[in-house]
Parts: sequence; structure tokens; C-alpha cells
Amino acid sequence: MSGQVSRIGFIASMLSVVGSLYIYFIGDDQMLGIFVGLWAPTLILATKEIEEMLQK
Repeated sequence: MSGQVSRIGFIASMLSVVGSLYIYFIGDDQMLGIFVGLWAPTLILATKEIEEMLQK
């Protein structure tokens, strides 16, 4: 199960990066693009914590 959680977290963080690049360069709000890009490390850290909780 932990491998699946890690995979979901990685995919979510990559989608955050791609979405932020789209919003930054294509959309009208560059600050929103930066904000969405900051979600990627948060998603990775949250995934790590969830994996640790599942292993206990």
C-alpha cells in the first residue's frame, strides 16, 4: 500500500508543477502559478508522512 501512496503523491506533485507552468506562462495570473508550484514539495512531504503513519 505504501508504494501506491508514494506513486499517487509523486503524480500529484508532477501535476502541480505542470499546472503551475501552464498557469504562469499561459494564464493571466503569474502569482497563482507560483502558488500552485509551491504545492509540489508539500505534496511530497505529506506523502512521506502518510507512508510513515501507514507503516506503524
